[in-house]
Order: sequence, then C-alpha cells, then structure tokens
Amino acid sequence: MEPKAIEKYRAALEAKQAELVELLRRREGIAIEKAADALDEVRLAADRELMIHTLDRESHRLREVRNALARIEEGSYGICLGCGEAIPAKRLEAVPWAAYCVRCQEAVDARRAAEGPDAALEQFLEEPV
Repeated sequence: MEPKAIEKYRAALEAKQAELVELLRRREGIAIEKAADALDEVRLAADRELMIHTLDRESHRLREVRNALARIEEGSYGICLGCGEAIPAKRLEAVPWAAYCVRCQEAVDARRAAEGPDAALEQFLEEPV
C-alpha cells in the first residue's frame, strides 16, 4: 500500500479514535436513579441498559481502531488477519479499522453468532485494552 494512502487511513483512524474517546467519557447515562413511580424506574432502567450497550459497542470499536493503528505501525495494515490477502481499498474506505476481508469477516461473525453472547464476553475480557 502506498504511503500516501496509509497516511490517509491513519488520519481517519486517529479522528475516529478521538471521537470514540470523547463518547466514552460521557457516562452520566449509566447512573442508577430512583424514581417515585415504578414505570419511571422501568424506563430509567431501560435507558441505562441501552447506554451500557452503546458504551460496550463503542469501547469495542475503539479497540478495533487502536488495533488498526498498531497494524499501521507494524506495517501489516490492509492485510486480512484471516487469509493474509490484501483487504480491498473499497472496504478500507468504508471501514478503515477492518482487520478482515469481507469473506473472512463473515466467517468471524458467523462463528461469534454460533458461540453466543457468553463467548463474546469472555473474548472481550481476554483482549488487551
């Protein structure tokens, strides 16, 4: 991959990283609040669960972005971690933090879906931050 293209992806990844770090700093939505009305408590609990899910998704994305930046430093950016082939430029344009080509990403997604949510949690806990 050309150095100019790598710098373009690095800039996009660094911008996404800054955006995600800022989003993850805002955690006021997960505070446990008490309400006089039981329906309000249910609504607050649902809002809190949604915020926790969003924070989890964004922290996972931040790890993906940081891993992509590390691959740039290593010189392996743009190479699929599954098959070792070059990730198409169109995919990197759409998802600069992509670690896999579309075919391998589909296989990874299918495996994760088959393993269930508990396996995803275990993988999350094992990944370095």
